[in-house]
Amino acid sequence: MFKNLLKKSSTPIQLKAPITGEIVPLEKVPDPVFSQKMMGEGIAIIPKEENVVAPADGTIIQIAPSKHAIGLKTNDDMEILIHVGLETVSLDGEGFNVLVEEGDHVSVGDKLMIVDFELVRNKVPHIITPMVITNSEQSNKEYNLTAETECKAGQTSVLTING
Repeated sequence: MFKNLLKKSSTPIQLKAPITGEIVPLEKVPDPVFSQKMMGEGIAIIPKEENVVAPADGTIIQIAPSKHAIGLKTNDDMEILIHVGLETVSLDGEGFNVLVEEGDHVSVGDKLMIVDFELVRNKVPHIITPMVITNSEQSNKEYNLTAETECKAGQTSVLTING
């Protein structure tokens, strides 16, 4: 009788868009590391605005030395990587203004960085921005991409995680 009371509730987790733009399935990212999900499950967005925000509540666990990527660990231990553009590591931080530090606690919608896409767009192959759950392989959760095609940073749910 009490068995079901002790079960953990498996409320779906909603990840919000880290940036405003066009939603693209991860499989369509023109980089096999992302499209073949070598780094994990996720989505990608072709940015239309410069602000990158937190897709969930959590703690900043990594900022790439070249400032093009930020790692976040959610309160339920999901590790999320937001990777702005492809081959942006080569810019060595040019065009990226990171507003947080490792160890900072953030809430959904908090601004993480501002990207000068005019500058970046002309120096890299693509500005598509993948968001991947880097520890997704270690869980048996189900990842569902939204049916939406456009998203607003910090507001649109782009990925639902069940399990």
